[in-house]
Amino acid sequence: MGYDISASIMAERCTSMALSMWHSRRVFFHQTIAFLCLTIAFALFIPSIGEATPKDKERWDHKYGTEEYIFGKAPIAFLQEHLHLLPKGKTLDIAMGEGRNGVLLAPKGFEITGIDISENGLQKAQALAKVHGFTIETKVVDLETYQLPVETYDVIICTYYLQQNLFPQIIQALKPGGIVIVETYTLDHLKYRNQFPKQFLLTPNELLNHFTNFTELRYQTQDDDQSAYASILAQKP
Repeated sequence: MGYDISASIMAERCTSMALSMWHSRRVFFHQTIAFLCLTIAFALFIPSIGEATPKDKERWDHKYGTEEYIFGKAPIAFLQEHLHLLPKGKTLDIAMGEGRNGVLLAPKGFEITGIDISENGLQKAQALAKVHGFTIETKVVDLETYQLPVETYDVIICTYYLQQNLFPQIIQALKPGGIVIVETYTLDHLKYRNQFPKQFLLTPNELLNHFTNFTELRYQTQDDDQSAYASILAQKP
């Protein structure tokens, strides 16, 4: 979410140019240019890793800034089909967006907290919960820097958001016996959206590898001729 692809490309090009100049043993002028390029490269590249840029928040606030629920109001099918396996209790919906998944659980005895970078998205989630006569807790957070509390949740949901360093946090944030549900696109999704950034796509069996110490309750990969994705439901020992 927070990785600025255009800045990275510019940084890499500038860094390459700088190192080439530096090692060419040319005149002092070239070394000065090299130093300046390195400075620019680090300025562009380093801030783009580890934290979401203001443009990320603006982009998602703009996307969710409509009356329409752009991803719909119904939860993902994988969640609906396996509700009976979830332990009722404190539930975290990561990258909640407009709330389609967390709001489903609120009337069924789950205590929902939703986190997302978009205030507009979470406001729509609150509105959706209110329509159903329930309240949920929401927090506007930058998931690139936010730290999940340890052994706090009975259920954690994360759908269509992939941030690699969140998996260890999810594992720690679950209580013993807690359940995680993750679903998002795989590399096969490039058949349908060939410009989709690969760093946000799951590699084969990646979800299984993240939760090797968990009990795998359900795992599937799907290709519906419009998208390709993987889903897992696993329980912490």
